[in-house]
Amino acid sequence: MPRIDADLKLDFKDVLLRPKRSSLKSRSEVDLERTFTFRNSKQTYSGIPIIVANMDTVGTFEMAAVMSQHSMFTAIHKHYTLDDWKLFATDHPECLQHVAVSSGSGKHDLEKMSSILEAVPQVKFICLDVANGYSEHFVEFVKLVRARFPEHTIMAGNVVTGEMVEELILSGADIIKVGVGPGSVCTTRTKTGVGYPQLSAVIECADSAHGLKGHIISVSLQAGLGEGEGASQDCRLRGSPASSRLSPSSILWARE
Repeated sequence: MPRIDADLKLDFKDVLLRPKRSSLKSRSEVDLERTFTFRNSKQTYSGIPIIVANMDTVGTFEMAAVMSQHSMFTAIHKHYTLDDWKLFATDHPECLQHVAVSSGSGKHDLEKMSSILEAVPQVKFICLDVANGYSEHFVEFVKLVRARFPEHTIMAGNVVTGEMVEELILSGADIIKVGVGPGSVCTTRTKTGVGYPQLSAVIECADSAHGLKGHIISVSLQAGLGEGEGASQDCRLRGSPASSRLSPSSILWARE
């Protein structure tokens, strides 16, 4: 029997940040860098908590080369080959602490990711990205990756509810990606009717993750970085904002 949840749920467009007195003289005095220690990998990472999404248009080596200069992170898309990764590691060894290898949940995905991590051992982050983070297959895949790479930090998602955050963390993930449909180009909500208002999702998922000493990443077209921090997210995922403002792609001019 379907159950309708009538409790109030909020999206980022429903709220604003209320200002309060500050002792800072200028925005330039704000220190954005944070240090994280991850539950399962035991790894520590310091940087500005902004992550470029593993989209093929923005999660690129060129993007990582720029973002790492500012202590920001890039989840590299999964379409690069092993040779591409070897060349990147040779040309930009300084970037490797600020990137993750992305993978789907298939057997071929696992083998490709494993070959990359074996060839480039300096990379210590894994991004497991699937369309449905609620499947039993995905949970088992997270367990498999954790067993194979016990010292790597694993990001996994996407989900929007606390119980699934807890299950993925207990299965071996360190960072959970939160959000179904809140991105600028995502059509999951409109085409399938599946989703959850993102502000409420972040608050609930952060509470579940932090109770287990885990972390969450949030994405939302509607929210600024401040609103997400106010909702207790640990990192912010950037997709289309990175493509329009930071993408290293060439500019094409078309005559009318």
